[in-house]
Amino acid sequence: MLDPAAIVATPAPGRECGPCTLCCKVYDVPAVESPAGRWCRHLKPGAGCGIHASRPDHCRAFHCLWMTESWIGPEWRPDRAKMVLSLDPVTRFMNVQVDPGQANAWKRAPYHDQLRRWAAASLPLRRYVLVHVGPATTVVLPDRDVPLGAFGPGDRLVARERMGPVGPTADVEKVSA
Repeated sequence: MLDPAAIVATPAPGRECGPCTLCCKVYDVPAVESPAGRWCRHLKPGAGCGIHASRPDHCRAFHCLWMTESWIGPEWRPDRAKMVLSLDPVTRFMNVQVDPGQANAWKRAPYHDQLRRWAAASLPLRRYVLVHVGPATTVVLPDRDVPLGAFGPGDRLVARERMGPVGPTADVEKVSA
């Protein structure tokens, strides 16, 4: 099994977290008893991580796509977009973790249109754009959004690519273990 803490992404030149701490809310970090959807108890408003020097490896190694990819525009900075972008190290699927307090942020302009463009570019590679709002997952495809609900241990995404009326698309479903 691949350990996400073992994958260290390097920030792009000129990128820094600054006051952005949204990753401290949208991810589940058991090592510090921080459940997804709630601010980490170690976060100090306006000051960042209260255990920065001793934070878990998982937190230490994580940098969102906005931090690592200079081609991603300033509108995608998580504290502005209200969502954190990352790539799954195994599937290379794009994961969009939305602030549950701003559940519709991903549907607003310019975000939704860009997610659709990324979905279209990823489809030939059999990679998908997954939007997570709390436990609910929606797959963004070039021509539509497919809500799949919560994924449990062992559940997986199954996709069948096909040509649609406006170009390549896919039929997707959640298959339970």
